[in-house]
Amino acid sequence: MGLEPWDEVRTALHVARAGTVSGAAASLGVHHATVIRHIDALEERIAVKLFQRHPKGYTPTEAGRALFETAAETEQRFEKLAAQLQDLQEGIAGPLVLTTIPELSLMLVPVLAEMLARYPKLSPCLRTEERVLRLEYGEAHVALRAGNEPQEADNVVQSLGRLPVALYASAAYLEAHGRPEDDAALAAHRFISIGEGAGRPPFAGWLKARAARIAFSSNDQATRLAAIRQGLGLGFLPQGQGEGEGLIRVMDSRTEWEAALWLVTHVDLHRSPKVQACLKLLRAHLAREFAR
Repeated sequence: MGLEPWDEVRTALHVARAGTVSGAAASLGVHHATVIRHIDALEERIAVKLFQRHPKGYTPTEAGRALFETAAETEQRFEKLAAQLQDLQEGIAGPLVLTTIPELSLMLVPVLAEMLARYPKLSPCLRTEERVLRLEYGEAHVALRAGNEPQEADNVVQSLGRLPVALYASAAYLEAHGRPEDDAALAAHRFISIGEGAGRPPFAGWLKARAARIAFSSNDQATRLAAIRQGLGLGFLPQGQGEGEGLIRVMDSRTEWEAALWLVTHVDLHRSPKVQACLKLLRAHLAREFAR
């Protein structure tokens, strides 16, 4: 037979600690008749005597001591779990999964570092995948997305304006090929772009419309960044990111290169303290980055 319900086991544990029914009833805040009923029901359930009854109170039997040792450990685990759940509900603690497009992943690492410094009980995680993670299935707490406005039901969608995208090059590339001063000069330059079959950011359409010379392409953001560093051509990056990678900004962001940017959370978690803390830090960090 099982040892359920837990209330009966917990009541018996308090009797073992107090040594009397009245003491257990006082610690539990229940009537002494409830305590007796729980003990009788538990002993009947498992067909084992847990106490020796005597005029001065109750003393655990050998079987009772074995049960209460395990019950005490279980109670501690329940209390620890309850505290963890309370932290998750009311505090900024536990896992926090942020998902975004690969182009922004490097830029967001400092945000996660700041979260961890401010909230040591938080366990931040950054996920970048080709597919869109489903917030309603708990795959992520916060999503930073680019492109068309997300339309999934039960999500809270907030606009972050537009993602500024600038044109960058390595010093070695500019030394070898010169720096373009205007659009006409771009015709003589090589470009790094996104591969076929991947999501098509606005700059890819801009390059295609101008029949630009694509020297290298990849659907992986880290690979494109490495190609720009290597001097294979001019490449597009979120404005402000290139400087951190030791690159030179050739041209500032333009409307036709930019993409709409959205913060997305699920309605059930939107107001939780850790999600709100994440949103606040994200907005502040991105505003600083895009202003560079």
